[in-house]
Amino acid sequence: MGTDTMHVEIIRNTLARHRAEPTRLLQILRDVQDHFHQIPSFAMPVIAEETGVPIAQVRGVTEFYSFLSTAKQGRFHLLVSDSISDHLLGSRDIAAYLSQKLGVAIGQTRPDERVSVDYTSCTGLCDQGPAGLVNGHWIPHLTHARIDRIADLIERDIALSEWPEELFLVDDNIHKHGLLLNSELPLGAALRKGLQQGADATLAAIEKSGLRGRGGAGFPTAGKWRFCRQEAGEHIVVCNADEGEPGTFKDRVLLNQYAHGVFEGMTICAATIGANKGFLYLRGEYRHLRPQLEAILNTRREQQLLGADIVGQAGFDFDIEIHLGAGAYICGEESALIESLEGKRGVPRNRPPYPVTSGYLGKPTVVNNVETFLAAALITLHGGEWFAVHGTGKSCGTKILSICGDCANPGIYEYPFGVTIREILQDCGAENTQGIQVGGPSGTFIGANEFNRTLAFEDLATGGSFIVFDQTRNVLEIARNFTHFFAHESCGFCTPCRVGTSLLRNLLDKICDGHGTAGDMLELSRLATQIKHASHCGLGQTASNPVLSTLERFPEIYQAHLKTTTFEPGFNLDKALETSRRLTGRDDAQAHLETEGM
Repeated sequence: MGTDTMHVEIIRNTLARHRAEPTRLLQILRDVQDHFHQIPSFAMPVIAEETGVPIAQVRGVTEFYSFLSTAKQGRFHLLVSDSISDHLLGSRDIAAYLSQKLGVAIGQTRPDERVSVDYTSCTGLCDQGPAGLVNGHWIPHLTHARIDRIADLIERDIALSEWPEELFLVDDNIHKHGLLLNSELPLGAALRKGLQQGADATLAAIEKSGLRGRGGAGFPTAGKWRFCRQEAGEHIVVCNADEGEPGTFKDRVLLNQYAHGVFEGMTICAATIGANKGFLYLRGEYRHLRPQLEAILNTRREQQLLGADIVGQAGFDFDIEIHLGAGAYICGEESALIESLEGKRGVPRNRPPYPVTSGYLGKPTVVNNVETFLAAALITLHGGEWFAVHGTGKSCGTKILSICGDCANPGIYEYPFGVTIREILQDCGAENTQGIQVGGPSGTFIGANEFNRTLAFEDLATGGSFIVFDQTRNVLEIARNFTHFFAHESCGFCTPCRVGTSLLRNLLDKICDGHGTAGDMLELSRLATQIKHASHCGLGQTASNPVLSTLERFPEIYQAHLKTTTFEPGFNLDKALETSRRLTGRDDAQAHLETEGM
């Protein structure tokens, strides 16, 4: 068998494992990427033919997701987190050392194809950075010494499965248990109670609890389930475990320690709305968790908590499939996530219709996040009042936070809604704090005069990210990092976001680099407001928040970076001509603009 024939056979075997289902296109491409360290050009027509999708779709999906590549990557592919929390811990220095140690430029593959190095937006290890991924597996606490060990393993071509386990060890760092994290949930207890009391009583309990979606939008959970239940046809349950907001990592911990509760919540939802099919959309950076999650699903099948006739109730059939993401932040948006589940690019849909009426493959679909399903399971077991007595009038219960940045004890904390920012700072050991990014880059940056504000939907809402910055940090560089993040993660669907986030990034770069003027500051504000109001989905609508919130609170810092002139070019024209000089072999005085008096 020739090499080409053998390679095609590998592709066909991969397709067979996924039954060549078009909805599993992303999973198929992930497997192909793992095997060939790229998506080879010969693979695309084979995949298109056997799945029945246009080859343009195969190519489009390949180009959309960061973890897929048509260019050859190294057998050891290392990614260093470019999140702001990793920056604070020296990730740029670590990446430079890694690049030098392995003899490969960042963003490149070494000629021997053994290793490649690049940045990634966030690894979900913000409490134990600087962190990275090697072939998709976590490597926390990167130091020069650990990089020396990693480089040695790579140069000796030691298989990843034989690397010391300690290199991959990740801590959960739970520092404060609350209502959810302290509660025991005996296997199947909540599900049995839910089935015994019936769907109407379960919905009533969740409504009484006041539970709102924990992903940040805060839509009432009971209302979402009820709207979906009213629709005819097959129903779907989706758990959104694609937390990609830099600074957020609570779902990683919940899935590591509380996965039974999450799956139980999904199953209760299925019983309530009448669903037979469920998906856990797992963030691509969390693939390390997949084997243990699959094992938990198998245990639940063995215990008759999933599968056919669940807990002996004839006709109640429900099962859950894990779908692995591939490095696209936008897939945390529910309609983009559904598109991804269907094997497409993760582009947000026009709404209405909403997923509860037309979601996965046009079927009524409930999408909730990890924390919401865990809370729903415990509420079903303990009753709505048990949850509702905590929190504030419009924000019942508790919120689990991922805290990182300039504090002594980064990690997981659970608080009743209504807790003040000042109390949180005291608990996590933050001192000399200049400001906090609440809710990740899409949230709000608040200053020290706002630390008496409270965590609640009626004040500061958050999906769970809480990043602390002390007085030594440069506010402009923080906003710059977030703006670069959004420009990179924009899905490109709508012009205000696709073009606007890039313009915003360039303008902020100009100011940060000392070339900004008063006119640029006005333009920054105008552009940020326009993007916020004209973008198609939540990404674009919140991408300006870092700029707008820091402009509002720290205008003096921006002004300190401005030039006094009314106009300053956004780039250095002479420097931009460097490539032309190199290509033409000219670097004499006449080849520079300054000589021409320009």
